[in-house]
Amino acid sequence: MNPQLKGIESLAGTYVFDLQRSARGLRLNRFLHGLIRPELRELFKQDPEAAFEKAALDAEECRMVRSLDWTALIRYGASFFCLEKLARVRGVSNPEMVAAFRGETLEQFLKTRNVPGAR
Repeated sequence: MNPQLKGIESLAGTYVFDLQRSARGLRLNRFLHGLIRPELRELFKQDPEAAFEKAALDAEECRMVRSLDWTALIRYGASFFCLEKLARVRGVSNPEMVAAFRGETLEQFLKTRNVPGAR
C-alpha cells in the first residue's frame, strides 16, 4: 500500500481514486463524459438503455446510473467531474448530489452551509 494512504480506511466517506478504481471506472467515465456531446446526451434522454448498450456498460454500471446512486458511482470509480455531467442531464444540482453523498436531504445539507438562500 502507498504509505501516503496509511490509515485512509479510518476516514469515513473517503474513497481513494487509485489506479485500480480508475481502470474499473474507465468505461463508465467515458460514457458519463460523453454526455457533453449533444447526440449522446439526446440518446440518453430518449432511450437510456440504447445509450448504455452503445457504451457497453455492464448491468451494475447501468443500475447505478439509472438510480443515480451517487455514492455507489463514486466508490466504483466514477470521476466527480463526470458525475456532474450526469447530474446536469438529469436536472440534479451540485448541492443535491453532495447532499446524497452525505446521506442527507437537500434541506438538511443546506442547513450546514453558510449561504443564505442557496439552492
